[in-house]
Amino acid sequence: MVIKTPNDLFVRLLSEINSAEKQITRALPKMARAADDPKLAEAFKEHLEETRGQVERIEQAADTIPDIRVKRIKSYPMESLIEEAQELIDSGEKGPVLDAGLIGAAQKVEHFEIAAYGTVIALAGQLGYTEAKNILAETLKEEKATDEKLTKLAKQDVNQKAG
Repeated sequence: MVIKTPNDLFVRLLSEINSAEKQITRALPKMARAADDPKLAEAFKEHLEETRGQVERIEQAADTIPDIRVKRIKSYPMESLIEEAQELIDSGEKGPVLDAGLIGAAQKVEHFEIAAYGTVIALAGQLGYTEAKNILAETLKEEKATDEKLTKLAKQDVNQKAG
């Protein structure tokens, strides 16, 4: 995809986020199964449901703008983050230490998503795509809340068990 205009960039970024969200919907069940702590496993399952809604929201945001369609573009940063989490699962032993690592891996994903959504929301505002901006801002809020939830879980429970 050739990027010549801010609108082209918006489509590219939105498409990459779409790819990232779809990739994480495939990774979260694996992370939930790998988690030993029931609260962590449940957090991953809850975020999976939330992420499915976020994928729908991306389409809704695109639908508010004439002549905008989400493209099939792979998010390589997300692919890399998921590979890193999978390597952790493959090399770790189920228990508190792996749980601490899973939280770290999940937070890397959340931080990437927070940055990606922040960028595309700012661009949507610049382009006058107010409705799309507001729809995507809901997801940004959810991503920040998930990051905070993971931090709380790590500090209050998982990291202490890991020793």
